Amino acid sequence: MTDSDEGSALVEFVLVSVLVVALMLALVQLGIALHIRNTLVAAAAEGARYAAAQNREPGDGAAYTTDLIEETLPGSFAHGVTAGYENVAGVPTVVVEVRAQLPVIGWLGPSNTLVVRGHAMEES
Repeated sequence: MTDSDEGSALVEFVLVSVLVVALMLALVQLGIALHIRNTLVAAAAEGARYAAAQNREPGDGAAYTTDLIEETLPGSFAHGVTAGYENVAGVPTVVVEVRAQLPVIGWLGPSNTLVVRGHAMEES
């Protein structure tokens, strides 16, 4: 090792560790985004099944979906829940749609960019 190499290990460690930390934070953020998306999909599908049951309206499914989302995620994700009827291949279904923010940094992100829908065949 010569005098000109002195301190190079520290500089290399800092440069590599910055990249590793950035990669780990990106993976954690991806995990948060996928968790939120999967939770919203499950809540929308469950709300649609709830509303499709006999003697229930789409509004009941929207309220149930909102309750499910508020139990598992911050309340800001439950503001864009709508429900209605839709024909899918000639079959009457109940659809519950959730519009929420896509988390880009932690739980924060642009609103109404994540849209998920849940369908269930209407019982008569």
